[in-house]
Amino acid sequence: MLEDRMAAAPRLVPPPSPWPAAYPDGYAVVDVETTGLARDDRIVSAAVYQLDARGAVQDHWYTLVNPQRDPGPVWIHGLTSDTLADAPLFAEIADQLAQRLDGRVLVAHNAVFDWSMLAREYARAGSAAPVRQRLCTIALSKELGLPLPNHKLESLAAHYGVVQERAHHALDDARVLAETFRPSLHAAAAGGLRLPLLACQPLTEWSDAPRPIGYQRSYRATSWRPSRKRPACPYPNPGRYEPGGRLVQGMRVAFSGDTSIDRELLEDQATEAGLHVATSVSRLTSLLVTNDPEAATSKVTKAASFDTPVIDEAAFTQLLRDVAPAPDK
Repeated sequence: MLEDRMAAAPRLVPPPSPWPAAYPDGYAVVDVETTGLARDDRIVSAAVYQLDARGAVQDHWYTLVNPQRDPGPVWIHGLTSDTLADAPLFAEIADQLAQRLDGRVLVAHNAVFDWSMLAREYARAGSAAPVRQRLCTIALSKELGLPLPNHKLESLAAHYGVVQERAHHALDDARVLAETFRPSLHAAAAGGLRLPLLACQPLTEWSDAPRPIGYQRSYRATSWRPSRKRPACPYPNPGRYEPGGRLVQGMRVAFSGDTSIDRELLEDQATEAGLHVATSVSRLTSLLVTNDPEAATSKVTKAASFDTPVIDEAAFTQLLRDVAPAPDK
């Protein structure tokens, strides 16, 4: 019978999608715990999971690091001065870490922070990390359109059913990130998605400038720095940022509240992209960047009154990848 012949016929299974040839050959999934979030803060522990081209674990490594200072928020990372007293200095583990990063794309959750901390530590040690590209798993999650309630690592872990055993422990955070990155990488490959890779620019020198008299350290604040006069933006203001669209050279961007990357570096990136970094919010402001849009700061309040678009730091750093040129005059 026709039904029997159809049942006996072999089923044609479509071949799997080819792996994108442009994808990297290997990854180094990194997590660092630090004394704080500022430019002069130090690494207290670091972990690396080495993955092959398709995300399979090849090796993992972990070390404590003596920051030669107060360890900062012990209530977060759990590392006390006594615990770190006999740990190696960063300069003493720099080569071991470099061997695990060499030739690989650095992968991290909010990668700009981990990369900035590593770049500064290597610059202090008189060398440079052998990293040329980084990939942020927050950005990749957005590219994939994952239905996450927020951009915390714990939310990404829950989405993929990965169990966190010791949150804010560098080795466990790196493990969790490696296990969540693998399915994300395969989903991106299956969809032919271009990975959100960013170039890493190593620092070539470092200076630990003295702090001003009366400086009070805060683990929730960005680092102190003297005010700098930035060059005038050479492009006219094209107006408001349109949510979902691209940034355009000349747009006026203001920042409010804590940022994971040092504020000065974030502002430098905006300036280099052709944006106007504004110190306040006005009717001319194109966009406000803040990680706490509910905070009652003057900038957030003014942005609400002017109906100024507001986005978070992660979204802003991704928009910086593709800033549209200023329109012709």
